[in-house]
Amino acid sequence: VQLQASGGGLVQTGESLRLSCVASGHTRNFAGLGWFRQTPGKDREFVAAIAWSGLSTYYADGVRSRFIISKDISKNSIYLQMNNLKPDDTDIYYCAANFGAGSSWWRSGYVFGGQGTQVTVSS
Repeated sequence: VQLQASGGGLVQTGESLRLSCVASGHTRNFAGLGWFRQTPGKDREFVAAIAWSGLSTYYADGVRSRFIISKDISKNSIYLQMNNLKPDDTDIYYCAANFGAGSSWWRSGYVFGGQGTQVTVSS
């Protein structure tokens, strides 16, 4: 599966950005897609996930009240609306696919298949 993230940029504290991710390849078998972020040299961090079928969404505690994940199945795409951005949100953001099963599919087993997009929030 190929995943192309875009939409990053440089913003000031309190501003918003909307990230996009287009998936190609074995999209029919998705359990869902997710967003992760990573600072070079540190572990990748889960941000949010959305089920490919149904309405379920999942968020990391630190972004739950500020970020919104959504999808457009007809475009094989997911989005991450990031509001009230903070300097701590500065990272490279990646999207990932999950082919798991069961109610806990979103917790692990992601496949990363493309470059991320840089988000920089200035104070």
